Amino acid sequence: MSGKTSKTAAKVTKKTTAKPGAAEPVLLSGGNPQIAKGYGDAPVQAYIAAMPGWKSDVGHRLDALITRAVPGVYKAVKWNSPLYGIEGQGWFLGVHCFAKYIKVAFFRGRSLSPIPPGESKQKEVRYFHIHEEDQLDEAQLAAWVEQASQLPGERM
Repeated sequence: MSGKTSKTAAKVTKKTTAKPGAAEPVLLSGGNPQIAKGYGDAPVQAYIAAMPGWKSDVGHRLDALITRAVPGVYKAVKWNSPLYGIEGQGWFLGVHCFAKYIKVAFFRGRSLSPIPPGESKQKEVRYFHIHEEDQLDEAQLAAWVEQASQLPGERM
């Protein structure tokens, strides 16, 4: 069999050969980017870059707003969602893409003033949804972020 490739070997080669663009993140159902778990700014920026359509621009705005509101904010991607927190104190906010909106989760949202509008099955968690046509009230969002960063964080 010198110089020949078996049919099985050919099939294995086909399956394992990288396709062009294979390094692109996969979008899960609803358009949420699948990004490997990681800590720091780089995985969060990779998630934001992979957010589909209008969501990427909003993701950049959210990240900049959070970074301005909480200098030195700690960042990570876990469970295919960017998390923001205070190092050693836990996470205060998470972001997740859905088909028609971006969900901002405040893990101690019931303690914020005013309370964010989206309810959760978890007692303390409140959500703020951002749709494509929404005019973002950045002052209110920044106020929630500042308040949330001063509350005990969620350990995840």
